[in-house]
Amino acid sequence: MTLKDYFIEYKLNNENIEDFEKFRKFLLEYNKITNITRIVDEDEFNVKHYLDSLSIFKTGLIRDNMKILDLGTGGGFPGVPLKLYKKDLDISLVDSLNKRIVFLNKAIEELNLKNIKAIHARAEELAFDKDYREKFQLVTSRAVARLRTLLEYALPFVEVGGYFIAMKGPEYNEEIKEVSNTFNILGGKLIEVMEIDLPLDIKHYLLITKKIKPTPMKYPRQGGKPKSKPL
Repeated sequence: MTLKDYFIEYKLNNENIEDFEKFRKFLLEYNKITNITRIVDEDEFNVKHYLDSLSIFKTGLIRDNMKILDLGTGGGFPGVPLKLYKKDLDISLVDSLNKRIVFLNKAIEELNLKNIKAIHARAEELAFDKDYREKFQLVTSRAVARLRTLLEYALPFVEVGGYFIAMKGPEYNEEIKEVSNTFNILGGKLIEVMEIDLPLDIKHYLLITKKIKPTPMKYPRQGGKPKSKPL
């Protein structure tokens, strides 16, 4: 199947398709030098990277000119596909590994993208920067950590009234059981779990949390505590 066939429900125009193809080819060529992704098959790439990322549009939460932070972006997912599909979005891509940031900066330049930046930082440090704390209408994260750890890293970036979307696999039920009080501590409320059916018999889930009150300034904790001693 071609990219256009996979994306028929998203009604990609020719410019969109060219951009998606260009990014995939650029990433896979770069991947020969520096390991960015294990997914190199074209069909798998289109489904597991592109369709999975674009599934966030199914939530109906993305608005024009929205300010979005992609936490633990890796090779730029879901942030880059969101930008390629809807060019007016203001995207910040955050990752703790500099090799990924170097790649993303090169990709941004190669595709001549505007209002998107790659930031080399750890969430527990960047969250205390006044330019980033509670400044985003939407924060996304895919396969970074278990939910109770991820909430502590992500919710400090979300403005009150905004949303955090955790992209998860079928194990999400077990993770939700672990976070009975975490939402309340950090100022969030789980409002929906959206099931996403993808080609190749893949099911993914979008865990949508609304930020209902400010996150206390002591979070996220330092020294790896969100992972070693989760709330």
